[in-house]
Amino acid sequence: MAVQLNHFRSSLLKQEKQPKPPLFTSYKTRTIRLNTAASSSVQQLIQSGEVKPILPKDAATALNSDGFKLLDIRPQWERVKGYVKGSLHVPLFVKDTDNSPITLLKKWVHFGYIGLWTGQNFTMINPDFIQEVDAAVSDNKDAKLLVACGEGLRSMMATSKLYDGGYKNLGWLAGGFNRSADSDFPEVEGPEKLKYATIGGVSYYFLKLLLLLQAVGKE
Repeated sequence: MAVQLNHFRSSLLKQEKQPKPPLFTSYKTRTIRLNTAASSSVQQLIQSGEVKPILPKDAATALNSDGFKLLDIRPQWERVKGYVKGSLHVPLFVKDTDNSPITLLKKWVHFGYIGLWTGQNFTMINPDFIQEVDAAVSDNKDAKLLVACGEGLRSMMATSKLYDGGYKNLGWLAGGFNRSADSDFPEVEGPEKLKYATIGGVSYYFLKLLLLLQAVGKE
């Protein structure tokens, strides 16, 4: 009997030491994995010359002289805060409207860890992204598109998808709109500066307080 108990106890200890799979993969972890894969793909395309990296300070030349069209792939709630006049808009991520129990749980966790601070909604990849881009450029696969987002990460993923979808004249806005100066995109519409349009949630009010303190300090 003692031998059996010891054997049972040893089996339990072995099971406890084995790593347990998570209940679900968090939104942040999922996005990091997707961005990492996209980053590797786009870096290879850049190194091979298939995709052209363009800094925000050089974007005006690319748009006005080199024939590129700016493709803003940010979600609608970011774009309305600030966007470049005349740019195309096809979001790579859209709001996840699924209300199944497991998705609602994910949304609750997302809000607690990310949404409250950043103002970002729980999203899913736009299943019609390529088709919507096709419609925006009238099915012209030869269109020269400068793909842009807030930080440059989501646009990496979008660039990779577009390349796989048959678009071969692609540019990537390196660093995203967050790295842009006010003079880089002179025709900006919306209530916020382009480089602040990605910021939301509680962090938005911290930003406003910081800008106010900076303004007071200059007086």
